[in-house]
Amino acid sequence: MAGNLVQVTDADFEQQIEKHAGVVVVDFWATWCAPCRMIAPILEQLAVEYEGKVTVTKMDVDTNQKTSARFNVRSIPTLLFFKDGKVVDQVIGAVPKAALAAKFQLHSA
Repeated sequence: MAGNLVQVTDADFEQQIEKHAGVVVVDFWATWCAPCRMIAPILEQLAVEYEGKVTVTKMDVDTNQKTSARFNVRSIPTLLFFKDGKVVDQVIGAVPKAALAAKFQLHSA
């Protein structure tokens, strides 16, 4: 993976996300999800562009059902934006890069 993309799991979610100071984006995705694959390159680009400001992580919903259920993820891709361990925003579905970039800009300021 490029930039600062990090895989997270049910086991390390609390340490990686909820105890992280700053902004973290969690991409809830699955290998079989076409819209997830559509936004993956966009997230990789944004991870590089916002390196040092926003950490971008990926969580496979098929292998991490506990966390997906906890945050009521019913459609994928779902992106949750965390700031200092708390959910502050979300994006559901495949959206254009400009829409994602605007969210990154908003939360990294």
